[in-house]
Amino acid sequence: MPVEQTPWHQVQHARRIVVKIGSNLLTHEKGLRREWIAERCREIAALKAEGREVVVVTSGSVAAGMSRLGLGRKPMSVPEKQAAAAAGQGELMRVYEEGFAHYDLHTGQILLTRDDVANRRRYLNARDTLETLLSLGLVPIVNENDSVVVAEIRFGDNDTLGALVAGLVEADLLILLSDVDGLYSADPRKDPDAKQLELVSQVTPEIEALAGESGSSVGSGGMITKLKAATMAARTGCQTVLASGFEASPIDRVMRHGPVGTLFQAQGDPISSRKRWIANGVKSEGEVYLDAGAVAALRRGKSLLAKGVVNVEGVFDRGAAVFCCDPSGARIAKGLINYHSDHMRSIQGLHSREIESTLGFIVDEEVIHRDNMVPLEQPE
Repeated sequence: MPVEQTPWHQVQHARRIVVKIGSNLLTHEKGLRREWIAERCREIAALKAEGREVVVVTSGSVAAGMSRLGLGRKPMSVPEKQAAAAAGQGELMRVYEEGFAHYDLHTGQILLTRDDVANRRRYLNARDTLETLLSLGLVPIVNENDSVVVAEIRFGDNDTLGALVAGLVEADLLILLSDVDGLYSADPRKDPDAKQLELVSQVTPEIEALAGESGSSVGSGGMITKLKAATMAARTGCQTVLASGFEASPIDRVMRHGPVGTLFQAQGDPISSRKRWIANGVKSEGEVYLDAGAVAALRRGKSLLAKGVVNVEGVFDRGAAVFCCDPSGARIAKGLINYHSDHMRSIQGLHSREIESTLGFIVDEEVIHRDNMVPLEQPE
């Protein structure tokens, strides 16, 4: 019988990899860490030479632009951030292109906002562009489009963007390079007895409680965003490694010398492209609270009926994404709902046969069809 691969064997044999690089690693007070970036290009080129495919999700455009604009502090206003991003993005890409040129590799730039992935057609366009760049042997460099983005369409951090890109390209592995070397049982800056967690099989509320706040002056993501990214990636069948980028050859260490940092395991089988989009691409606009019977039905893979809805929160249109919550408030699923929030409040708790007489019309017997729903609970 074949020997079952351990989680770290799966990491080392990953064929399609997303590497997310944080601002702290890329920049210092005088601008970009050019030598550091060049070394990461060398490591990625070595993976490419082995026949692997790599996508880079980078931060750094705002931080790179700070020095060009003469800012001695992190930009505070939206126009300042957008100006810094516009000034820094070209410089950031030039450094990556020069770094990969030493190995006869070229890059392709992709700038995204949440609007680009919330729309199904644009989501597929982004996926197709990434797939084409990979098939042509380029290294896609992905960043949030900070020069035009506003709060309403921000991903909020590039950890989330990294997980989204991992789902877009159906990656085997997401590497989060950061200024921390993993998840700990307590804050190691305050507790000398804190232990590093080498393997996390599931991000539970207890694991989330271990997350601290971001201590960076240039980055936007703390530990909680990394746990969120790992959860998103796990949902698509992708493992995540959180490791320090300040160690020598961090990518090589993850790929060849693990255990390194903290490995978050993927759970279950990868979900379909459409369900990846529902889970990670579309922003939720509300919540529907379910009774115990409906929760049990969803866990068996059934559609959601109006009868099982006990409360509706938020204002949303038909076709919007909403979270499905159990009686305790825990989010157990996310799906595209068939009724406006006002209509949902009118039909909650009713049998499907009563919908038409109550509203004067019926869209579907199901409030959310199972084909438009993604479970958020990881299998035991």
